[in-house]
Amino acid sequence: MRLDGRKFDQLRPVIFTPGYSDYAEGSILIEVGKTRVLCNATIEDGVPRWMQAQSKPGGWITAEYAMLPRATQLRTSRETKGLSGRTQEIRRLIGRSLRAALNLEKLGARTCILDCDVLQADGGTRTAAITGSYIALALALKKLIGSKTLSEDVLHSPVAAVSVGLVGGFPALDLCYAEDSTAEVDFNVVMNSEGKFIELQGTAELEPFAHKQLNELLDLAYKGIGELLEKQQDVLNQEI
Repeated sequence: MRLDGRKFDQLRPVIFTPGYSDYAEGSILIEVGKTRVLCNATIEDGVPRWMQAQSKPGGWITAEYAMLPRATQLRTSRETKGLSGRTQEIRRLIGRSLRAALNLEKLGARTCILDCDVLQADGGTRTAAITGSYIALALALKKLIGSKTLSEDVLHSPVAAVSVGLVGGFPALDLCYAEDSTAEVDFNVVMNSEGKFIELQGTAELEPFAHKQLNELLDLAYKGIGELLEKQQDVLNQEI
């Protein structure tokens, strides 16, 4: 058994609270165990200047990510003098993941901005941000689809993400912070509803890992993301 009593192939409890923010076009609070991330989607007319310069058709998706000072056990300072390398990397990861969920040409000359703010961190903040951001984005776009501003095929394939790792030599799904901080291998996996992987981020913290162990971790991630995609759809079915 694990520290919190879960089985090694079991997700932490996942709770979605849609419409958490009144003013965002799409909003959701995602809770994965003790990790809580607020995801807000904004849709603006216009595209980045580099797209205009290249006469690139369609729209764009970008993301911002931040962690509140007391989201962690010890206070972390706000990033007021420039973003850390970790924050920049997570922003790019969320943006790449969400761009895989849309037909950007069908989006038209619009920019979707996902603001992901970590209210409390207990491992898996980036994967929770991706999973929650897809719902926030879908909720925002469904309003435009409902008004006939966009066609339904702008939404290509739902996307979700989860962490996996080797903990005490055992493959484990959805690591909390205590597990993540001591894991021999740590992976973040992003996948769509077609069962295709969008991004794999994996590191051996101690000893290198074997091909068999990699496959076991990917199988765990595949199972966990499948469950998250079902939970996402349940929320969207209720809200639309």
